[in-house]
Amino acid sequence: MRIGFYLAPSQPVERVLPLIARAAMKADQRMLVVAGDAELRARLDKALWDYAPAEFLAHGAADAPHAERQPILLSEGCDAPNGATLVAFADGKWRDEGERFERAFLFFDDAGREAARAAWRQFDEREDVTREFHELVDGKWERRL
Repeated sequence: MRIGFYLAPSQPVERVLPLIARAAMKADQRMLVVAGDAELRARLDKALWDYAPAEFLAHGAADAPHAERQPILLSEGCDAPNGATLVAFADGKWRDEGERFERAFLFFDDAGREAARAAWRQFDEREDVTREFHELVDGKWERRL
């Protein structure tokens, strides 16, 4: 499995996660976006609608009808009725259920650095996990490790 650690020190997650969601859709991959806070999920919902009006980022809520049809699914938990192979932890909190997916993205800001470091160290001895560190620089993700 691959785990990407995404540091966005100066932007809220709802401004930067759509970049990854757009790339997933272009690759015809399904994504689960997890955030424990309902208000954050509402902001992400709006951001996915507003991000690129010409490039419709189809999405829905996990607890809404037809969740299984949505290419991007917003959820409080890690169940993916849409069959997602990608999971994005939008609230900066790693969940061990992320290991069920082919690829996981952990988004965090400066305040979440220590928690992200702890999650990174959790996989120090794991040969079956590839870790990457990305930082948002001038509106683009740059791979650091």
